[in-house]
Amino acid sequence: MIGRISGILLEKKPPQILVEAGGIGYELDVPMSTFCDLPACGEKVQLHTHFVVREDGHFLYGFATDEERAVFRQLIKISGIGARTALSALSSLSVDELTQAVVLQETTRLMTIPGIGKKTAERLLLELRGKLGTVPGAPRQAPHADASASGNRVDILNALLGLGYSEREALAAMKGLTDTIDIAEGIRMALKQLVKA
Repeated sequence: MIGRISGILLEKKPPQILVEAGGIGYELDVPMSTFCDLPACGEKVQLHTHFVVREDGHFLYGFATDEERAVFRQLIKISGIGARTALSALSSLSVDELTQAVVLQETTRLMTIPGIGKKTAERLLLELRGKLGTVPGAPRQAPHADASASGNRVDILNALLGLGYSEREALAAMKGLTDTIDIAEGIRMALKQLVKA
């Protein structure tokens, strides 16, 4: 089991990143909450990880905090909730927001997550009740600026599509974003618009 990775951040292509550790490049999928807190490429990064072995491949997921990973692990234990949906949940809602939604039994709040309908949201609330209350949310740090501005809108669009939003929804949420906007900030702003919709 790979529980943590520490190395140099080589690439950021949301929602996937590439980290070099011990001469090996590891591909990790991360939620947008983690992506927004990543340093610039070429800098050191340390992430908590969850390693999954399936028939169709091996997958590594990275998280900025142990709390995020703990929530991810709780989510994928639920029948019908895969890793992609769990990442989408952590990209749409912070650990605190997700915990609050479960404590207050807010079905409509969970339905803002791509791929989560009413029945799935109700099942999530039932399965997670009493399991997230003790998981504290980590404070968010300010996102680090990305030196590369070229193609940022494309990266933002791909990140939103990867989270399960349709191209129409993603493009509508991206209206008003400039070509030079920081990727992490653009994703954050677009997700806010999608949650409001």
